[in-house]
Amino acid sequence: MVDPEPSTAPFPLYTVRAADPGHDIVDPGDLAHADQDQIDQLMEAIGHLRLVERELAEAARAYMQLNETDMRALHYLLVAENQQQPVTATALARHLRITTASTTKLIDRLERQHHVVREPHPTDRRALLITVAPKTRAAAIASMGRHQASRVHVAAALTAEERDTVIRFLQATTAALRASLDSV
Repeated sequence: MVDPEPSTAPFPLYTVRAADPGHDIVDPGDLAHADQDQIDQLMEAIGHLRLVERELAEAARAYMQLNETDMRALHYLLVAENQQQPVTATALARHLRITTASTTKLIDRLERQHHVVREPHPTDRRALLITVAPKTRAAAIASMGRHQASRVHVAAALTAEERDTVIRFLQATTAALRASLDSV
């Protein structure tokens, strides 16, 4: 197993023990110390993954000179095009969870910067389709695509059973965090 790059902090930042030494948030119950250690290693690994993902996103935004919402919009448009799904401003607004007015400003800005192109909708004369400019597609692949491909290689090195375990863990973690967020 490859050790993740250590945190710049002089102590673990993401472990349960570091965040909750008095067990005010998480009761370890009758978990053995070895299990607690392994859970802390897992939490620390997730924390390091999130840090690297944030660094990658920041580097891509700097490389492409875009903000986070712009990058989310381009990602959505790229994947939609890959799936041959046409995207209107309304669909983009829905995905980004922003108003149609904000979406219009975003599309105007991306179009001025030559990142997107507006095209007539083939069946609805009132609507326009939003597509990614070829140069921007190439830049996105150069800035993020090759980094994201490294995840595929790591996943491919796992057995099918290991991937199933990771999938179950990530899905259950997502569901638990969503339920916690929804209860607030």
